Amino acid sequence: MNKISVIIKREYITRVRKKSFIIMTILAPILMAAIIILPTALMMNQDGDFKKIAVIEDKSDLFKGVIKNTKDAEFVYLENTKIEDLKSSFESAGYYGVLYISPELVNTPNAIELISKKQPPIGLLQHIENSLEKEIERQKLLAFKIENLDEIMKTIDTNVSIQTINIDSSGVAKKTSTGIAMALAYILGFLMYMLVFIFGAQVMRGVIEEKTSRVVEVIISSVKPVQLMMGKIVGIALVGLTQFLIWIVLTGSIAGVLKSTMLSNVNLSEISQSAPQNMMASGDNQAAASEAVAQASVSPQLLEFSKMFDSAMNQPWLLIIVSFIFYFITGYLLYASVFAAIGSAVDNETETQQFMLPVTIPIILALMVAMGTMQNPESSISFWFSMIPLTSPIVMMARIPFGVPLWQIGVSMLLMLVTFAAFVWMAAKVYRTGILMYGKKTSWKEMWKWLRYSG
Repeated sequence: MNKISVIIKREYITRVRKKSFIIMTILAPILMAAIIILPTALMMNQDGDFKKIAVIEDKSDLFKGVIKNTKDAEFVYLENTKIEDLKSSFESAGYYGVLYISPELVNTPNAIELISKKQPPIGLLQHIENSLEKEIERQKLLAFKIENLDEIMKTIDTNVSIQTINIDSSGVAKKTSTGIAMALAYILGFLMYMLVFIFGAQVMRGVIEEKTSRVVEVIISSVKPVQLMMGKIVGIALVGLTQFLIWIVLTGSIAGVLKSTMLSNVNLSEISQSAPQNMMASGDNQAAASEAVAQASVSPQLLEFSKMFDSAMNQPWLLIIVSFIFYFITGYLLYASVFAAIGSAVDNETETQQFMLPVTIPIILALMVAMGTMQNPESSISFWFSMIPLTSPIVMMARIPFGVPLWQIGVSMLLMLVTFAAFVWMAAKVYRTGILMYGKKTSWKEMWKWLRYSG
């Protein structure tokens, strides 16, 4: 046991001191936070450039005054002006662009053009499209000669946003988000795939390097081959765990800073309480919601981001972290033992290609099923692949954000323990013979003989 601990210490210290390990450990959470925060920050800051847009209707005034001005854009309706006259000179006239509306727009949805020197922002296009769509719908309804149509349209104008709430066995309800669950399923499944594959491959390369340099012959004179293999596997596993735990601390710190800075002025409970009161007073759902947001001095983008943040915080993080550590350790030990056996059976990395395909197929298949799990986490394929030990580390981690019964997680973990123990036992028998075998091309048949060798 003392000899194994020496090997573990050597593998651990050697790898955590590498620059690549330090850089990836620090940069990964920061890059992940940037991916989440940057789009929201861009949406909040995109309104600084004010745009004046000329609107020209061709031989009609069907949509005159329909597109309302916003705080970022002004729409100037021009009369007796042809599009050809302004097409090349709108910028010198002080306009950001020219919006040309054909009267055929009622029947032809693409009979509208926005001419500009720069690519217009998506928010501006959505504002124009939504305004015209509502006006076209209103004009079509006018054909039915409905009285008080404008009041009816204003009353029925409603935006629906489904709030999902999960209730656990004890009756505690938590607000959740399907989008957050899908994002977590993707991140956890892909992260598990990367860690198991990358660290497992490191074990194989380490075994090949020691075998090629004949260092292993010196080490074997002091320790048993099985001790060497287990020391190397456990040492690299501790490196992976160290990296994962640092990621948890850094991610938690970034989330804390985010909550105390960007979201410090957002109080969802106050906004949700004020919205119904405004609705009762005004009778207009859309206006009430907007007024509640305005009273809270919060931009709609920041409010949406705050909802997503609160939904993310309501995920079962303790179960996710404990499950991730368990499946990483057992899944890594399972695959790393196979990689170590392959590394001991070959003389160089090129010869590993013939053995890699059967090993990588289950991992890639698990990743593909995990991607499908985001769409249907309760499917029979997702269930069975989360039970099969070769695929369960990736697929089960993709299912947990959607809620998995604890008995299913327990059965899956039990199968993992039994299977990884069997794989380590078989890999040790192959490693013991293969690590001192030189100059002979190994095949699956040869490795089967080593496995059955009892000496």
